[in-house]
Amino acid sequence: MADPLQTAVEMALESGRIQKESLSGDFAIHHKGEINLVTDVDIACQEKIIAMIRESFPEDDIIAEEQSNTYDGIKNRWIIDPVDGTTNYAHGYPFFCTSIAYEAKGRVIAGVVYNPVMDELFFAADGKGAYLNGNRIGVSRVDNLKRSLLSTGFPYDIATNPDNNINHFCNFLYEAQAVRRDGSAALNLSYVACGRFDGFWELHLNPWDLAAGALILEEAGGRITNLTGGPFDIYRGECLASNGLIHPVMAGVIKKGVCAARMA
Repeated sequence: MADPLQTAVEMALESGRIQKESLSGDFAIHHKGEINLVTDVDIACQEKIIAMIRESFPEDDIIAEEQSNTYDGIKNRWIIDPVDGTTNYAHGYPFFCTSIAYEAKGRVIAGVVYNPVMDELFFAADGKGAYLNGNRIGVSRVDNLKRSLLSTGFPYDIATNPDNNINHFCNFLYEAQAVRRDGSAALNLSYVACGRFDGFWELHLNPWDLAAGALILEEAGGRITNLTGGPFDIYRGECLASNGLIHPVMAGVIKKGVCAARMA
């Protein structure tokens, strides 16, 4: 049987090759919603990844962003985001990646996140540590929120959904050193894993946004929970991720709820 991690690495690199070849703008853009995009490159990458899975793991389930999915059953499962950061990709903004995870018996045991522009390959296997381009990585040692660089994101229905993260974003602006919002949850989690960010939170996510990055983070010594510090589940759509040291303080900021600016 093929090794899931090695297969995921090969698929991510192939997906990255497709992305780089088309980055000049030779692709069509379609809309899944008012501001939610999909490109021909997303579809091409996903089709290539699925074809490679079918060659080596023909019995496994697959859930992927650009197809209809069901999460039932007990089969081993591939969890794929062919281009995480499609809006960035469509605008030529070089912060996007392919994210691939492998779930066996309900547990993610392999994860790969690849940014082809930076040629950065993050990967991890359950119990074996996390790596960037073959070098072992670990989370930061920052233990003060005022010295912490954080990241987050917002849902596509931000204009109509009152649970849109603006309140938490506002509160963290007051409490942290700085907050970034750059459009790829998988890369954000990987950046916490290697110490570039100290923490990350987001809500209304999908399994393909979270699965690989969450494993990479945990294997790098980080912590990931739901927004209030409870058990994390890739199928619940939210996460609070950190180096572990600032986790309780971040959870406390989340629990404030109301934006501090609105109370001033």
